[in-house]
Amino acid sequence: MILTQEQQAILNGSKGETMAKVMKTLVMYGEAFGAEKLVPITSDYNHLVTSFGLKVMSPVYDLMQTLLDAGVISGQKFSVDPRPIDKNVPANFLQNLIFNKFMYTKQDFYEKQLKDLGLLNNDAFTCTCYMDEVGNKPKKGDILSWAESSAVVYANSVLGARCNRNSGIIDIMGSIVGYVPYFGLLTDEGRKATWVIKVETTKKPEAQLLGSAIGMKVMEDVPYVMGLDKWIGTELNDSACSYLKDFGAATASNGAVGLYHIDKLTPEAAEEGEKLIAEGAKEYIIDDAELQRVQNNYPVIWKKPDATPKLCFVGCPHLSLQQLKDWTDNIEASLRKNGQKKVTIPTVLTAAPKVLEQFYKTEYAARLKATGVITSYICPLMYMNNPLCKAMPVITSSNKLRTYTTSRYYRDEEILSMITGGKK
Repeated sequence: MILTQEQQAILNGSKGETMAKVMKTLVMYGEAFGAEKLVPITSDYNHLVTSFGLKVMSPVYDLMQTLLDAGVISGQKFSVDPRPIDKNVPANFLQNLIFNKFMYTKQDFYEKQLKDLGLLNNDAFTCTCYMDEVGNKPKKGDILSWAESSAVVYANSVLGARCNRNSGIIDIMGSIVGYVPYFGLLTDEGRKATWVIKVETTKKPEAQLLGSAIGMKVMEDVPYVMGLDKWIGTELNDSACSYLKDFGAATASNGAVGLYHIDKLTPEAAEEGEKLIAEGAKEYIIDDAELQRVQNNYPVIWKKPDATPKLCFVGCPHLSLQQLKDWTDNIEASLRKNGQKKVTIPTVLTAAPKVLEQFYKTEYAARLKATGVITSYICPLMYMNNPLCKAMPVITSSNKLRTYTTSRYYRDEEILSMITGGKK
């Protein structure tokens, strides 16, 4: 790797031994991927993926303390992924005991370290840091040092920023030194699509299911999606952005997609069109039957496949303000249809603290509470990591949550019917 004089000086110890180790880490990381140089980070803020104070993560706390003791803090303020626990989310005595006494015993300690390193504010805990309410929305062309997969794919695709799917801790390393290795999705060539996806469904495809199908097919490659604009339009409004948030999270978790292009819609596709498609790109056609095939092939890993669901999570990644309002309207309507007043399965809608703060100021908040639904800032995935929770029959409309936990996926309309006393 060719370094500038300043970068070489840092590597040689001009800013101390600890900063030199941070630089060496980034250089070694870049060289592993064939990067020939480092480029400056240009975003206003960073985002970290490690938000949870698991007792077993002592190497992380030791590393963070080493940085703090050496006065090596982030060059940017940063947001971080959601907190793992919330007393408002249903849990029995044993589950709470495991959460608080065995699993997340270092949560307060770790959050103190994050604040000392440069946490944006006490409410900056969310996987959707790019929401307007949160305030960490990169600009087109910004170079980032993020690691959260659903945030990376959104920033690259919907916002037109540039970021590789980095690993945890590498995100803070880049922010500390102010540089990231130049390879992959930071390059023009790396952003070319090697798959053409043709959406030929007869109705608007479920975002999480479509993203899952594409992610499992293309894996880490870049897809160029054609035909989706018919269903979500050619304007990046709240509705389209919420759809792409969920779609992208599924491509990133069910595969390893870090960037997708939506014909006529996402910034680069709107500007360059099919010029973004690499020569020899493969093709994948998705129709109604293909989406149903994908859903039918999801494994059911409940101990009792026909068990009655005990909990429902909606919001992985976190919901937008408009999605919270839409779910309120839809739950109320479905309850009336089924002759119910409250949800029949304990249901949790999750969103960023700042998004929830705005939601609570609307009349929707009281209406949703009246249905028995709980709102929370929690990370459903971290909640499900509790060994007792793994044994619970939990349902979700999140393909990310399905992929990483024992929860069972259903489409939004199926979830809606199930939690309001209807049939799936």
